Amino acid sequence: MTDSFAPFGVDPWWIVAIKVLFVFVLLVVLTLLAIWGERRIVARMQQRIGPNRVGPFGLLQGLVDGVKLALKEEIVPAIADRTVYWLAPVIAATAAFMAFAVIPFGPTVSMFGYQTPLQLTDFPVSVLYILAIASVGIYGIVLAGWSSGSTYALLGGLRSTAQMISYEIAMGLSFVAVFLYAGSMSTSEIVTAQERVWYAVLLLPSFLIYVTSMVGETNRAPFDLPEAEGELVGGFHTEYSSLKFALFFLAEYINMVTVSALATTLFLGGWRAPWPLSLWEGANEGYLPILWFLIKVAGFMFLFIWLRGTLPRLRYDQFMNFGWKVLIPVALLWIIIVSLARVLRTDVALSVTTSILVLGIPVALLILLALFWDALRARIRPGGPSAATGRDDVEGGSAHHAAAEFDPFAGGHPVPPLPGQVMPGATSPPPVLVATTTQERDA
Repeated sequence: MTDSFAPFGVDPWWIVAIKVLFVFVLLVVLTLLAIWGERRIVARMQQRIGPNRVGPFGLLQGLVDGVKLALKEEIVPAIADRTVYWLAPVIAATAAFMAFAVIPFGPTVSMFGYQTPLQLTDFPVSVLYILAIASVGIYGIVLAGWSSGSTYALLGGLRSTAQMISYEIAMGLSFVAVFLYAGSMSTSEIVTAQERVWYAVLLLPSFLIYVTSMVGETNRAPFDLPEAEGELVGGFHTEYSSLKFALFFLAEYINMVTVSALATTLFLGGWRAPWPLSLWEGANEGYLPILWFLIKVAGFMFLFIWLRGTLPRLRYDQFMNFGWKVLIPVALLWIIIVSLARVLRTDVALSVTTSILVLGIPVALLILLALFWDALRARIRPGGPSAATGRDDVEGGSAHHAAAEFDPFAGGHPVPPLPGQVMPGATSPPPVLVATTTQERDA
């Protein structure tokens, strides 16, 4: 064990109990504030009032809603697997709390005469621990959908599984560049490595990939496909009520706080004060860094709420295509670039200007290729638009590449056709009208 981990695991049991209680109370309070803030902010965006009756400014509305859920009658489906049905919300909520165990809130402080870090625990692979716990939390959603005995809940659980696999891969890849620069997977050491510059600035593509992935990982709009009310009634928790539904609700908001805290830790310097406050010597000492940490987390929570109030929900195939065909390839390409940059700077010892030229020219070419990829693909594919007319070449009244037919009732559930598919009996996709004259284009 290195010296950086020496302060962990040596605290008296009662200090550990204080830290555990602090984490639990903080997460519950942040959940109540997040629910209130979301309802008030979205109401302001939509020119409504929002909750304003219970407590000052409606601050106690979340607490009253929790009491209301506890007093509601609980209804369990007759065909539900009762054991799994009861365990699923417990798994989801427990995993949400456990992930916060390795998040650092501040530096080492004096607590009742003992020097202790403001962090429950830490170890060399603590970021991987958070990913593992997040994966376990998905089991609660999957088991809830399976055990309910409802088609809508089952579809919501399956969607959540596919969503977690797709976006957790991109999330994990966004961490690789951080590990390369920090030289560690420990959350406390990553915060220490950002003393001079935040990784959100140094590794901006990784930061953007992570921010996108964390929205998909937490099933939040516009990526809330597992609980899309327009398609699945309520998704995986359709058949849940009373306190069990409240546990799922609690787990969702705690997961939002957890991914926000992880983004703060890995990319925004953790508990360190932002510039120019960092120029003050006392800004990163004592208990004051907790304030900087909470302000950064609150910024990410506002981002969640802002996205929900402004963006429409994606179609499921668009959502999966974005994860597999955009986020993951971009993350892999960025890892290659970062790895080459580290080699050029350390082993080859090239200057900054030379490194930028060596890496910048291929990257610029790849970006240009990506921007014009659709146009190039349309030009080179058989039956694509011709250079003269800009329309598909048609021979004998049919396109060169016939669209594939599909069964709209496959599995007993009616589904609409995807792009490139046609309904049975149709000879071709609907024609696309193209203006060929200036007057037609102006019209």
